[in-house]
Amino acid sequence: MAVKVVFLQDVPGVAHGGDIKTVKPGFARNYLIPQKLAIPATAEALKRSERLKKQAEVGRLKRLEDMKALAQALDGQQVKVEARAGAAGRLYGSVTTMQVAETLSKMIGREVDKRTVQMADAIRQVGVYPAKVRLHPEIEASVTLIVYPAGTDPMALLAKPEETKAEAPAAAAAAPAEAPAEAAAEPAGEEKTTGQ
Repeated sequence: MAVKVVFLQDVPGVAHGGDIKTVKPGFARNYLIPQKLAIPATAEALKRSERLKKQAEVGRLKRLEDMKALAQALDGQQVKVEARAGAAGRLYGSVTTMQVAETLSKMIGREVDKRTVQMADAIRQVGVYPAKVRLHPEIEASVTLIVYPAGTDPMALLAKPEETKAEAPAAAAAAPAEAPAEAAAEPAGEEKTTGQ
């Protein structure tokens, strides 16, 4: 047997404020009504439903504007996450969405839910990674995660890839020149030994 309720506010994935819906009795009795998210659909509640719809719409628009402003503040930010790592840069554990959300919350002074943080894979290595923060179904911000070893400077990690790229061609150019010299030196040494 279903129960008809009037929603007092938005319940994501269920209904908007002011909506009149039929729900299971246990859901209404154990969750919606105690949390003050809905009330039983009496004659008086049905009269209130139009006003509730208008209030909920105003609330949704305000929340949308707030999320847009927050997305602009977050977009392009560098989020520095300190982690314990071994000598090769491998982390002891991994960087979680909860850690990223906590760091973001401290950065902007507002609560960021861990469920809004989206990373491609679990981060288990020191480095620079892209991530997204989905604040609303229509709004997301892109951030850069800088995962650095505890006790080091995170900005050194940003400079490192450029240095590595610059050093790699120089090392590659130097390596072939050194290899033939060593190869030539070894046979000459062998000839001398055979001659004695």
